Amino acid sequence: MVFSSPVFLFLFLPLTLLLVLLFRGLKAQNTVLLLASLLFYAWGEQQYVLLMLAVALFNHGCALLLERTGRRQWVVVLAVVVDLACLIWFKYAGFLGEQLAPLFRVLGVFQAPLDPIHLPIGVSFFIFHSLSYVLDVHRRTAPAQGSPGVTALYIAFFPQLVAGPIIRYHDVAEQFTRRVVDLSGFAYGVRRFVVGLAKKVLVADLCARIADPVFALPDAQLTAPVAWLGMVAYAVQIYFDFSGYSDMAIGLARMFGFRFIENFNRPYAAASLREFWKRWHISLTNFFRDYLYIPLGGNRRGPVRTYLNLVIVFLLTGLWHGASWTFVVWGALHGFFMLLERAGLGALLDRWPRIIGRVYMLLVVLMAWVFFRCDDITHAWRYVVVLFTPGHGVPRLVHPEYYLTTDAAIALAVGVVGGLGLYDRFMHWCRSGPLQGREALLADLRDVALLLLFVFTAMAVATRTFDPFIYFRF
Repeated sequence: MVFSSPVFLFLFLPLTLLLVLLFRGLKAQNTVLLLASLLFYAWGEQQYVLLMLAVALFNHGCALLLERTGRRQWVVVLAVVVDLACLIWFKYAGFLGEQLAPLFRVLGVFQAPLDPIHLPIGVSFFIFHSLSYVLDVHRRTAPAQGSPGVTALYIAFFPQLVAGPIIRYHDVAEQFTRRVVDLSGFAYGVRRFVVGLAKKVLVADLCARIADPVFALPDAQLTAPVAWLGMVAYAVQIYFDFSGYSDMAIGLARMFGFRFIENFNRPYAAASLREFWKRWHISLTNFFRDYLYIPLGGNRRGPVRTYLNLVIVFLLTGLWHGASWTFVVWGALHGFFMLLERAGLGALLDRWPRIIGRVYMLLVVLMAWVFFRCDDITHAWRYVVVLFTPGHGVPRLVHPEYYLTTDAAIALAVGVVGGLGLYDRFMHWCRSGPLQGREALLADLRDVALLLLFVFTAMAVATRTFDPFIYFRF
């Protein structure tokens, strides 16, 4: 079940909202939300609901043990090892087996054949939430929950369960026992959800109709204009897909009285990689900063150690997205340019006109997306080469116009305008210019636009086939 499916929009969500609103006590509401979250996950992963519950209960017990034993180090080590072992087994066992097979053959070590391991949806997210819970209790930034149901709700809460954002426990700990569902918050949640749904259905899914066939082309047929088109379309697709999901998750949580942190802030409007990572997947950046970069020493132990810490963080950031060398290369590219910026490039970018930094950032991010999107490094490298090889391919057979249907072209244009932050500039101009002091009129226009967006989106949802979110596989 996905947020953009008719079952979720017109059955699951209305019933869950109705049941929650029927109960005034937070304990009863928490119970309803936990049961709804388990049903939501079981809809697509019946056999792994028990795994998620077992992970939640194990970490609940570890957190209680930490409080009662004075934060014994071995308890937190046990929790981290078990959580990471679970993640490594489901996500990386097959990859590690393939990579180590040649070494085992050279050493003469027998390697039993390993059947493909099913990757549970959202395993990275509920494992990271489990880690955050235990580590925050260990650090005394939040107390352990006395109720295992509340712990399970934090880990399994359906808005963020299968694709984030990653909500650190200390950011929401009090909200399970102190929160208010009011009309203004509920209305904000609805508006935020509609915006996210439109991002996914009306922009990301249509841009996928450009990116998917372009990246599927044989290298020999690919032309430079088509390669640029596919790369830009994928950059728009992944941003509107993931930020749309985050908007929906934040909106859903707000409908139930929870406040989640922002996960995106116009990342393509950044003027450096440092700024990009302060705007892109903010919850993942915060997680690795708090639980990896700072414990490794951060930037407190000299430049060499700082560079090493950055390399480790970005390699693991890439590997977190999937068990493939393409993701490692993607992370390494970002890490390399982050090192360059820390070594002096960042200071130059700060002095140069901002447009230079924006062009630089977009080129790096777009090239890196090629490795993120392609299935293997060879294909990705050849794709990048084609970008800068005029005359390559078969121009008679492969034209950009072939992929730009009217609706896809409009979606791509809207995505570029929105991704670069031009919409925000337009609204700022409206508030400071022709509509200055007309906030009530702007609010009315916004609500009418959102209503139309929801109507168009609902029509699209009713007529299209299933389009999963990109981050479901992470």
